[in-house]
Amino acid sequence: MGLNKLDFAIIALYLAGITLFGLRFRKKQRTLRDYFLAGRDIPWWAIALSIVAAETSTLTIISIPGLAYDTNLTFLQVIMGYVVGRIVISFLLLPHYFRGDLYTAYELIERRFGRRLRSLTAGLFLLTRAAAEGVRVYAVSIVVSIALGTGEVASIAIITALTLIYTFEGGLAAVIWTDVVQTVIYVGGTLIGLVTILHLVPGGWTAIHSAAAAAGKFQVFDFRASFGIPYTFWAGLIGGTFFTTASHGTDQLIVQRLLAARGQKQSTIALISSGLAILFQFALFLTVGVMLWAYYRVPSTTFGRADRIYPTFIVSRMPHGVSGLLIAAVLAAAMSNLSAALNSLSSSAIMDFYTRLNPQADETKKMRLSRLATVLWALVLFGLAVIALHKAGRVVEVGLQIASVAYGALLGAFLLGVLTRRANQTGAMVGMVCGFGIELYLWLGTQVPWTWWVMIGTCVTFLVGWASSLKPLIAEAAEITRKDR
Repeated sequence: MGLNKLDFAIIALYLAGITLFGLRFRKKQRTLRDYFLAGRDIPWWAIALSIVAAETSTLTIISIPGLAYDTNLTFLQVIMGYVVGRIVISFLLLPHYFRGDLYTAYELIERRFGRRLRSLTAGLFLLTRAAAEGVRVYAVSIVVSIALGTGEVASIAIITALTLIYTFEGGLAAVIWTDVVQTVIYVGGTLIGLVTILHLVPGGWTAIHSAAAAAGKFQVFDFRASFGIPYTFWAGLIGGTFFTTASHGTDQLIVQRLLAARGQKQSTIALISSGLAILFQFALFLTVGVMLWAYYRVPSTTFGRADRIYPTFIVSRMPHGVSGLLIAAVLAAAMSNLSAALNSLSSSAIMDFYTRLNPQADETKKMRLSRLATVLWALVLFGLAVIALHKAGRVVEVGLQIASVAYGALLGAFLLGVLTRRANQTGAMVGMVCGFGIELYLWLGTQVPWTWWVMIGTCVTFLVGWASSLKPLIAEAAEITRKDR
């Protein structure tokens, strides 16, 4: 069926409207505190929706339905771990972040260990966040190229350029408040899409439920004690908890939002409530995938790859107007995630490296360089997305795998800082190198599911870091004993 003039008008109206809305915040950006932390004056509910938007990329909207199409609902076990991880962060890490005037997560590392480890953790964040975000930006091209026929590279360029405009001008305030609007758009659009699918399947929900239940599509829990299955209850709950504790507790992409709250209490409320929203959201996207399976009843390979099923359905089967709204919803998720990445990468590059090395630089110069850094990171992500065109598999899992490779080392270092007093900078750095090396090996040299990588990397980093920190103490104690004799 394809898109018609009404659909294109809706998409164009969304792209123009969200860009102009974001530009409204450009006059309020006078200092780095304004640009990177929105003046620490964002209400909890806006931060909660922004967190949801930041972790909901195009990967989620197009790939999670494809995952359910091929399998079932067992991915929800990972999301349950996401909720538990947020509770852990609220008690373990948030109190430390609100002691002092921090701009990035890695300032906490410097305060506990020293500058070298801050540079290492911030550098690891920049490297892996850029790589994971490149895959996410690539996912946008799947939708836009199917809907608009613009070609994948041109599609990536269009979305990157539009998102850059308001992120460049409006900073974190523009990012958060456009996130709020975009969350409403893509969740509302998905609900409309769900109702539309119900009407397109003969027999409606009754027929869908009957067929899907018989095929085991509604299975949520898998209690098998198998280490090789990625979505069991144990892998989901334990792996999801470690993954989220790392992603929301040590990744500047999310920590930056938590630091923008009016206080620790509001930050905690925002974090916990975002977990409940994420649980609902993933259940919604997975249900859409099950319904698409009931509609098509053909192997996902018919579409080339599972990630193309939902975008193809939107363009070819949805009524005009609804198609345009759903494409706009997918673009909303893409732009909210991309804007978050650009601002967090820029904040870490400026605050963790430039400002620390050039403390005498005036505020005007730092603001100018912050905007320049935003542009440079946009170019980097564009390049990585183009590379991902030829490398990515099922995009949601590729994105999670890339992020997981670094998260264990980061979380292990943070836990060494907040749970131990004896750990030192050298020991923590040795632990991080070992933890990161183990996770690279798990990714490139084994079949261990990604859901376990963060836990394994965290444990290796923590144990090696703690043991390495004890060596100087043991040597010192031995020397004192020798002298006493």
